[in-house]
Amino acid sequence: MKPEVSWFQFTEHPDSDSCWSLSTGPDGRIYAAACAEGVPGGTVKVVRYNEKTDALDYLFDLDERVDDPRDSGRATQCKIHYSFAPSLSDGILYMATHLSGPPIDQPAYSPWRSWQDPERCFRGSALLAFDTHTDKVLWWDTIIPKEGCRCLLMDEEHGLLYALSYPRDHFIIYDLANRSRKDLGRIGSINAQALFLDSSHRVWTSRDDGRLVRYDPRTGRLEISPYVLPHNPEFQTGWHSVIYDVVEAPDSHAFYMCTWIAQPRLIRFWANEGDWGRVEDLGPATQDRDPSIPCNTFLDHCGGLVFGADGALYYVASRWRDPVYNPYPEDRQEREGVVWRLDPKTLQREEFALLHRPDDFAQYVSRGAVDHNGDLYFGHVGKRPVGIFRVKMPEAMKKPNAHLPIRMWG
Repeated sequence: MKPEVSWFQFTEHPDSDSCWSLSTGPDGRIYAAACAEGVPGGTVKVVRYNEKTDALDYLFDLDERVDDPRDSGRATQCKIHYSFAPSLSDGILYMATHLSGPPIDQPAYSPWRSWQDPERCFRGSALLAFDTHTDKVLWWDTIIPKEGCRCLLMDEEHGLLYALSYPRDHFIIYDLANRSRKDLGRIGSINAQALFLDSSHRVWTSRDDGRLVRYDPRTGRLEISPYVLPHNPEFQTGWHSVIYDVVEAPDSHAFYMCTWIAQPRLIRFWANEGDWGRVEDLGPATQDRDPSIPCNTFLDHCGGLVFGADGALYYVASRWRDPVYNPYPEDRQEREGVVWRLDPKTLQREEFALLHRPDDFAQYVSRGAVDHNGDLYFGHVGKRPVGIFRVKMPEAMKKPNAHLPIRMWG
């Protein structure tokens, strides 16, 4: 039985050109960021799927809630980039903003050019605490002055948030109890797109040469792995093979991740085995192609990793028409977003669903999430206005509180 796929466009935010963040909130509902980073004065709206109305609710414009108006002349609070972090104990959904949107009267923004300009410089990543029980913003703070937050992670037991800054690529620790920040310094030049937490409360990410970076709170130090993450040895050295998306299996301590950017690979990682964990290369996530021919990295993409209620891993990988490696009929779109299902026991993959957007391609998915009912959701990046997909799962593949254990990073 094929699942039902629905497309929900951000029609009330026509400037939205990307949905980088899509996450399950502590209430089991789906939250998404309708970002507008390509237009002067663009801002991000926080959106939630309403299962009663089968529609999107637009909760608030973030610039208004953090007192950083879109027409200030500064770079704007234009997006939330892999930076939703839920807190189950109190129902708060934390979120942090990223930069790239130009001031309202400029065509583009360079953080380096405007670094010392108080009238143009991005004020900084705004951290906001949203109470999902009352739908109220409780407080906000500037978590990273002058920089954006590339990705965010919540260690609820220790009351800490972890972040990577952009453009300097610094590792940041934010203490929620006293609202203070600690900067552990630069880890590279090319940001990883994800942070994740193991059972020992160690924080993992990667740096620009493809090596793992680990922060151990017991030592207070950043450590670098002796090896490089899997990549295609025919045309890659591991450079820029940073972690793009990662999710933990609900019934084990295994993490599943994909890399970014050229020919992304699937990886299974066992953080607690050996000095530096055990890495399993599960192979390319996307189709074969001729590596001697340049390929648009917006085309060759994988993202949206999420575990369903049936215990399987789901992810979205792009597929495109190629006369040699992947020919298919002309009556189909030349680019497709394929939802794959991977069995963790056998590692067998099967095509599960096809995302369809009526007015554009659907090959680029940023993040995936599962709601309390067990339905899957995927954030989309593409033609304005963008939106989200819902994959309504068959009843036999659903269960109550399917979102638990919840993903604690964006």
